[in-house]
This record gives sequence, C-alpha cells and structure tokens, in this order.
Amino acid sequence: MTLRYDCGEVITAMVTPMDSSGAIDYDKVEMLAANLIANGSDAILVAGTTGESPTLTNEEERELVSTVKRAVANKAKIILSAGSNCTTTAVDFTKNAQKEEADAILSVVPYYNKPNQRGLIEHFSTIAKNSALPIILYNIPSRTGVVMEPKTVAYLASAFENIVGIKQSFGDMDKITEMRMLCPDDFAIYSGDDSLTLPMMALGAHGVISVASHLFGKEIKSMIRNFKTGELLPARNMHKKLYPVFKALFTAPNPIPVKAALAYQGMIEEYVRKPLVTLSEDEKIQLFKVIDQVKQELDQ
Repeated sequence: MTLRYDCGEVITAMVTPMDSSGAIDYDKVEMLAANLIANGSDAILVAGTTGESPTLTNEEERELVSTVKRAVANKAKIILSAGSNCTTTAVDFTKNAQKEEADAILSVVPYYNKPNQRGLIEHFSTIAKNSALPIILYNIPSRTGVVMEPKTVAYLASAFENIVGIKQSFGDMDKITEMRMLCPDDFAIYSGDDSLTLPMMALGAHGVISVASHLFGKEIKSMIRNFKTGELLPARNMHKKLYPVFKALFTAPNPIPVKAALAYQGMIEEYVRKPLVTLSEDEKIQLFKVIDQVKQELDQ
C-alpha cells in the first residue's frame, strides 16, 4: 500500500548535543545527524521531546534544522516538532517550519489544558487548514493527560489529506487495531515507543519514531524489514535481543539515558538542560552494562 506521505520506517527523534556550558554544539549536531542516516534512519525528528524542545529557543530550533539539513544532504527527511497547547501558537510554529523548509511536522496533542475530543478536532483541523506541510499527529497521554481516540484520529485522517500519520506512544493495542480499522489505508501509524514497534507492526503500524536508533539503528531497521518480508522469527529474535536496551533507555526521563549512552560512546557530551539532571554513577553503570550485554549478544 502506498502511503499518502512516507517518512520511512525508522525515524530517529534526535537528541540535541550540548557542550558542558549548556550551549548547543552544532558541530556535534551535524556529526550525529550524519551518523544516524548512515546507520538506518530514514528521517530525523528535530526539536522533539528527545531534543529537549521545552528548553530550546526559536533561534536554536532554526539553527538545528539548518544544521541537520546540511548534514543529511537530501538523503533523509527532516521532521520538525511544531506542537503547542495553544492552537494559535501551534499554527505559528507550523508556518515557521514551512519557512525553515522542513519536510513535515510533528504536532502533539495539547497538553495541560486537556481538551475533549471535539476540542482536539478543532485544534488539529485549524492546524491542517493552515499547513502546507504534511502533519504527523502525536498521541502521548502520559505527557498530555488526554487520549486522542481512534475515531478522532480517523476523522482527522479522512478530512485532511495533509494529516498523514500518527506517532502513538500508548501501549493499548486495542486502540491500534481500532485505528487501523477506521483510518484510511494510506495513513501511517508509527510506534512512539521502541519496545512497542514489533507488536504494533503486527497490527498494521508502518514503523517507529525511535530513541534507541541512536545506538542500534541498523538492527531496528533489520527487525522492521524482516517483519515486512515475512521473516518473522528473525524479527522476533531481534526484538528480544534489543528489548533490554529499549527499556533501559527509559529508566529515567528521556533523553537523559540516551545522552549518557551517546557520551559513553564518545559521540556527544552528556549535558542536559535543567530541570533535567544527568544520571547518577550507579545508574550509568547499570545502563552501560545493559548496552554492552546487548552488543555482545548481537555480535554472537
């Protein structure tokens, strides 16, 4: 089935590398983005939660998009996080993303003010009417306090051709089944949690917007490709091998663990902006132990 807009199967929600003073290290941004594309990522999500979007200025976001574009050199799509709990602000962010020549946007369910389903329809309809870019909805009730129901998603997907997919960070598989039954076939469902990728694909998801792909992008890509070509046992075995690291990367608020892991590999500094704080030494030991064990198992 051809999707109405295909961002690929592995989209990495990229961290924002920073130096020890907290300033963005744009050289490391460029190096990391290029490395992600070389290791299985089809697209990069810039300035999402993993990129510490609540702490970024508008100017920093613009420079991040420009830097990532330079790094990927048209080899991958760039998605810019452009959501807000204020509809007017979300529209402004969407228009700015178009000016920055992003390929698509990710737009989160409004957080804190907790709209009902009718409010969600009004919110995303307004964004869609003002967007020249493809829109991926983002359903993450653990952060927003609101579940966007499958009927709401289906209405939006049917009413607006530029609403092209959803990032579903919500482990209710019945909701995925209902969404796949109700939404148009060319509407893409992405897992928003690495550990849910394979289960969601069994119900019709297209791929993942991933954190673990910073470390194991090729392996995640292999798992998805094997599943889609009917090689179910290798796909399941890869999922089982990667599962410990999928869970370890969320033992503290994202992106604290993945930044620690990338620093462990010598790729970036570990720095995260407050109110986030880095892992304790004991937490690092446990995380790095899991990463090393997974690598050893993959090498066998």
